[in-house]
Amino acid sequence: MASHDITAFLDDLAGLLGKRGLLRDPDAMARYISDWAGDRLGMPLAVARPASTEEVAEVVTLCRRNGIRMVPQGGHTGLVAGALPEADGGELVISLERLNRIREIDPVNFTMSVDAGCVLDTVKQAAAEHDCDFPLSLGAQGSCQIGGNIATNAGGLNVLRHGMMRQLVLGLEVVLPDGRIWNGLHALHKDNRGYALDQLLLGSEGTLGIVTGAVLRLCPRPEQSRTALLGLPSVEAVVALYGLARRGCSDLLTAFELIPRRCIELAMEATPSLRDPMDAAHPWYVLMEVDATGPVDLDAMVEQLVERGLEGGLILDGVLAASEAQAQQLWQFRESMLEGQRRRGEHLRTDISVPISAIPAFVEAAGRAVTTASPHAEIIAYGHVGDGNLHFNVLPPADMAEADKRDHLHDLEERIFAVLDGFDGSISAEHGIGRTKQAAYLARLSPVEHELAEGIKALFDPEGLMNPGRILPPR
Repeated sequence: MASHDITAFLDDLAGLLGKRGLLRDPDAMARYISDWAGDRLGMPLAVARPASTEEVAEVVTLCRRNGIRMVPQGGHTGLVAGALPEADGGELVISLERLNRIREIDPVNFTMSVDAGCVLDTVKQAAAEHDCDFPLSLGAQGSCQIGGNIATNAGGLNVLRHGMMRQLVLGLEVVLPDGRIWNGLHALHKDNRGYALDQLLLGSEGTLGIVTGAVLRLCPRPEQSRTALLGLPSVEAVVALYGLARRGCSDLLTAFELIPRRCIELAMEATPSLRDPMDAAHPWYVLMEVDATGPVDLDAMVEQLVERGLEGGLILDGVLAASEAQAQQLWQFRESMLEGQRRRGEHLRTDISVPISAIPAFVEAAGRAVTTASPHAEIIAYGHVGDGNLHFNVLPPADMAEADKRDHLHDLEERIFAVLDGFDGSISAEHGIGRTKQAAYLARLSPVEHELAEGIKALFDPEGLMNPGRILPPR
């Protein structure tokens, strides 16, 4: 578009959204141009901040009329540059942050209807006020938004019990790339009417439309919870203990996290108030939690599991939280270790999944591949054992020049993915594809899958203006 056409387009947007609804000054747009890690930057044409579904539809219609590329954005906590604008200044960021109403809570139907811009933590608190729980649990829940959780099919800590976002959504409201509004906000627990369009949009990363509202599935608020941090000798012992826990705790097991010793150290570096949780250091740790509603003896359940683990040599030591405050302190290790990694600067963050039983073999094989190629790199492998999702991260050698890090880490990522292929694993378990994983994703698509994916994109967005270049190349 010519510069005068761009000016006219922005003036039309300003007239539609008002002073609060459109940001054009670079300083005002600063927080919309970076992802959580802060190592990638973009520059939008402007940032539109509609305050209703109807305003989103009008913005999209105006963009389509003028051929403007659109980037839907939630809490910008993503890690694959999916909601990050390109650096060319040609994409309009459409932020959903002003769509932040809790529309309705039905504690009998165990459903909640919300705007897509609602922060996850706000949703969880609102559910708790009605003696319900929205079980999605993420490290970024204080800033990530429901629309982004839906767009990326977010996973997190409780997937092994409650499933991913795909299992927690009953209905959607979506603005399509041509500006039409699709209202699929059905609070039905069973609905078998033809194609499940909401499931197609879940995980589509804003490439097929902009989610503006959702009906979420709630569950009873847990009345009791038990948390334990356990020290173990090996990843094999971790997986073996998971098998015992899955049988002994059944569906009450909500989290089972694999944490290496290095992550405990990184957590203590990031949060000095944390103290080493046990008298001796152990190679691996498990952070597990069980919760229940009703007269269930969780203490006996956890104690029996620990006893069996100690007798079998799987557990070396452990800490059982005696209060909610102690449980929160144990979980602080899991949260602070991420900040500890971020403070080390640019590093490789992977988000892979393998069958649970294959976790030990994968960790060994991938570790061998990384060490062979980069003997001084530091491997940090942790993740959600209960669903086979590992974050096999790598810190580059401490003495490596900054200019060399990105290429080196990319080479290590390709080596890890090559190992992953031998386990028939996934290169993205919960973060999505975005732009940073696109090449690896496309390289692993069969011709049939590629043709179907391109066909879906063309059907929803024939002009290729909705989050172009994410998941699939721009058309």
